[in-house]
Amino acid sequence: MTEAYKAINWNEIEDAIDKATWEKLTEQFWLDTRIPLSNDLDDWRQMNTTEQYLVGHIFGGLTLLDTVQSQDGMSALKKDIRTQQEEAVFNNIEFMESVHAKSYSSIFETLNTPAEIDEIFDWTNTNEFLQWKAQRINGIYQTGTPLQKKIASVFLETFLFYSGFYTPLYYLGHNQLVNVAEIIKLILRDESVHGTYIGYKFQLGFNELPEEEQEELKGWMYDLLYDLYDNEEKYTHQMYDEIGWSESVLTFLRYNANKALMNLGQDPMFPDGADDVNPVVMNGISTSTSNHDFFSQVGNGYRLGQVEVMDNDDYNYGLDK
Repeated sequence: MTEAYKAINWNEIEDAIDKATWEKLTEQFWLDTRIPLSNDLDDWRQMNTTEQYLVGHIFGGLTLLDTVQSQDGMSALKKDIRTQQEEAVFNNIEFMESVHAKSYSSIFETLNTPAEIDEIFDWTNTNEFLQWKAQRINGIYQTGTPLQKKIASVFLETFLFYSGFYTPLYYLGHNQLVNVAEIIKLILRDESVHGTYIGYKFQLGFNELPEEEQEELKGWMYDLLYDLYDNEEKYTHQMYDEIGWSESVLTFLRYNANKALMNLGQDPMFPDGADDVNPVVMNGISTSTSNHDFFSQVGNGYRLGQVEVMDNDDYNYGLDK
């Protein structure tokens, strides 16, 4: 006899973190169409060609990573769920990763010409360092164990994005491209929850392993992070050497690599802490959002109110434990 199909019951929660994460993510729901990106055009026109090239191509790289997460990452993680509610949370994350990817196209549409947009995507789809990390992560999604997939996802969410996030946060710290940065801060807020939640699910499975298997997996984890950092270092030099930011970006990356390990319940790999990061960028992370009321024009039944203020606790942890 065919096994009965089981309806999801949110009144019987196996893991309270599933419900808390669902509620936090739905409270945070946003769309790029509600942010007045055209208000940044004056700032954009005052930038030199090096800065404009950097912004456009950094966002091309971020688009690729969000595409990996939305098209392959969450579907891979959903194969190994512990609860039905967990799959619902992954469905939410999968959709928001698509929102993130689309948001960059909204930025391109506002700031760039059609020819520039075509060049950005051609470059993104052929850049050796971007393609290497996308294929490395997706290879784990396709062939890795359930816990390896979660490690790859957390490294992408909490580490690999940050070579791109540095740029808009830097400009925000100088009061430039503030609406573009508003989108990035909303993405950051989502990613902090995604990384924390998936890291929590990893820890549940990791703690069930025998000590010998834990040590083996930890070795695999740190080797992967080292390989990703090596590639990210090359990508950072390619993108930032001309503008002179490479060493500052690499410090930011190492800091966030440690955050990824923290989400996975592991010890840091690098000595870099928050005090080592460019304070302008850290200020960009912790500055309050502009409190756009995204849904005031679509009816009270669909009004979510203002964007909540983002602070360092949101950035660091994303989900109250």
